[in-house]
Amino acid sequence: MSRWWRVAGGAVVLAVVVWRVGAGPFADAVRSTHPVALVAALAITALTTVCCAWRWRVVAGGLGVDVPLRSAVGAYYRSQFLNATLPGGVLGDVQRAVRHGARPVVAERTVGQVVQVVATVAVLLVGPLPWLALAPGLLVVAALVRWPVVVLTSLLAALGHVLVFLVAARAAGTDASLTELLPLALVVLLAAAIPLNVAGWGPREGVAAWAFAAAGLGAGQGATVAVVYGLLALVATLPGGVLMAKGVVRG
Repeated sequence: MSRWWRVAGGAVVLAVVVWRVGAGPFADAVRSTHPVALVAALAITALTTVCCAWRWRVVAGGLGVDVPLRSAVGAYYRSQFLNATLPGGVLGDVQRAVRHGARPVVAERTVGQVVQVVATVAVLLVGPLPWLALAPGLLVVAALVRWPVVVLTSLLAALGHVLVFLVAARAAGTDASLTELLPLALVVLLAAAIPLNVAGWGPREGVAAWAFAAAGLGAGQGATVAVVYGLLALVATLPGGVLMAKGVVRG
C-alpha cells in the first residue's frame, strides 16, 4: 500500500468520526489540554523514549550493529517527531532505518508491537485488575526470559504510552475508573499503531470513539480523549524537533 493511500485512509476515518460525533470533541480537546497535562506528557515520554532507545540498542547489538545509547535516544526522539508531524506516521522510522540499518529498526519495532499486542490481549481476556496486582511479578518474570531487557523495556514503553493516555482522559474530564480505562487505552493505542493515518491521526480517534461508546462512556468522549492524547503526544515529541533544528543549523 502506497504512502498516499495510507494517508487517504486515515483522512477518511477522521472524516467519518467528525461526521458521527461532530466537531465539538475536537474543540473540547483543545480547551482541555492544559499545561499540567503537557508537562506530565513530556516527562513520561522522556522515560518512554529512553526505554525504546535502549530496546533498539539491544536489538541492534544482537544483529551486530552498534548504536550508542545517547545516539539512540536522539535518533528515537527525531523519529517520533517525524512520525507525529508527517503523513503516514512511519517516516521517522524510515529515517532511522536509512541512517542505522533497516534490520535493527524493523526488528525493534516488531518486538515492541508484539509485546503490546500480547499485553492488550491479556488484559482483554483476563481483565485489568489481575494484571495490576501482578505487575511487579510480571516485570520480574520478564527479566528472566530470553532478551530480558527487550521485554522489560517494551513493557515499560507500553506503560508509558498508557500513562499519557490516562493523563489525556483525566484532562478531558473522563471520570471512569482505572479498571475501565486501562483496556480502552490498550485498544486505542494498538489502533494508533496502524500505518493508515495522517501523522498519527485517524484510526486512533475512530477506535476511541467506538470503544468508549461500547463501554457506555460516549463516542464523543472517546474522540475527545483521543484528540487530547494526540496533542499531548505531539508536544511530547518536540525535543526531537529541537534536535533536528540543531542538526540543520550545524549542518
